[in-house]
Amino acid sequence: IEVFEAAVENVKPFIEVRSKRVGGASYQVPMQVNRARQQSLAIRWILLAVRDKKGRPMHKKLSDELLAAYRKEGAAMNRREQTHRMADANKAFAHFAW
Repeated sequence: IEVFEAAVENVKPFIEVRSKRVGGASYQVPMQVNRARQQSLAIRWILLAVRDKKGRPMHKKLSDELLAAYRKEGAAMNRREQTHRMADANKAFAHFAW
């Protein structure tokens, strides 16, 4: 249970980009993620990472991904880091977050 909770906590994103339409143009605006969505995204990303792997039973793939997330590695953590990098790259548009 402790490893599972720590893995989900490690995968939770703090910030994400959302599309905002301003004056006929769409901008990717970085916004904070609320707690319920953080947990939902973390669990969803872990399950997507597990489903993308082929050739082994689901319980083994899930245990491997949870251990990888616990160690801050794996596909779900890569997705989180990619989301944070995208938000950082678009921080010039943060003033559109209202």
